[in-house]
Amino acid sequence: MHVPDGFIDAPVSVAAGVVAAGAVAVSLRGARRELGGTDAGPAGAERTAPLAGLVAAFVFAVQMLNFPVAAGTSGHLLGGALAAILVGPYTGVLCIAVVLLMQGVLFADGGLTALGVNITVMGVVTVVVAYALFRGLVTVLPRTRRSVTAASFVAALVSVPASAAAFTLLYAIGGVTEVPIGSVFAAMVGVHVLIGIGEAAITALTVGAVLAVRPDLVHGARGLSAPLKLRVGGELVDAPADAPAPAPARRSHRRVWAGGLVASLVLAGFVSFYASASPDGLEKVASDKGFDKSVEEHGAAGSPLADYGVEGVSDARISGGLAGVIGVGATVVVGSGIFYVVHRRRAADEQRNSSAGSSA
Repeated sequence: MHVPDGFIDAPVSVAAGVVAAGAVAVSLRGARRELGGTDAGPAGAERTAPLAGLVAAFVFAVQMLNFPVAAGTSGHLLGGALAAILVGPYTGVLCIAVVLLMQGVLFADGGLTALGVNITVMGVVTVVVAYALFRGLVTVLPRTRRSVTAASFVAALVSVPASAAAFTLLYAIGGVTEVPIGSVFAAMVGVHVLIGIGEAAITALTVGAVLAVRPDLVHGARGLSAPLKLRVGGELVDAPADAPAPAPARRSHRRVWAGGLVASLVLAGFVSFYASASPDGLEKVASDKGFDKSVEEHGAAGSPLADYGVEGVSDARISGGLAGVIGVGATVVVGSGIFYVVHRRRAADEQRNSSAGSSA
């Protein structure tokens, strides 16, 4: 659902840019807490900060895998729900913003003047809707891994048509072509419900896979634990409520990080060649309703990586694979760098406050 330049007029694009900038600023502050381990103990930052850069790279990779949803239409992961559940809502907004920035600047995917629109629609809306619904569901459901996975599925499913509705609202205010908004809304939400099913499946499978090996790395599953068991008379029984819980062992995240990075590289560098070539939901609706004619040439159209291919490489498979690998590498480096700086900024603030308290 990458909105190109020319769909939304300048005033609304600027307003959306202000909203996106505000959301990123708020998220930078909120991510300090999520990356700093406030909710997960002293080791929280060591677990979450490296994972955040990986999540951004994984979302980038999976967004290259368009899947068919209807005749002549495809869809791809938006990723807001997945990022928010894995690393937290504030960090999740930053993850999607990094992905969209890399796609726009390097690959001419999503307009540069529409970057604020895309961050608002694909990042802020999906994260807010998905995480609010996810938290509500895990509050009322039994606190089990299956419940977290099920809540992830529902949250991701709802977040996609919510994003489509948000785009329709922006188009109703700032669209440059006169089209019946009611029909645009129906078409956008209808096709993105189908895309949402694919998004939900990818999100639930990914969250479930991480839960199976390292539940401590899933932000949305913090505090999720089975009751302590004691063996009495050869049988396992629940321990008394006041029984002390064993201290959690510190475990390295390196294997998970390496495995996730390899998976991202394989998806972007190889599997992406088999992605659907059909237009995605927004492109299809724009073509059917006639407002695709307002698209302007992308400002980065001359990029050597434009359209997810490497300039000068004639073999389409190799060109696309190399572009995907470069994109994953650039995203994980930029994302990890940002999250490292955010974490270090929090550590510096805490040290400064501690020094001020001691001197007082």
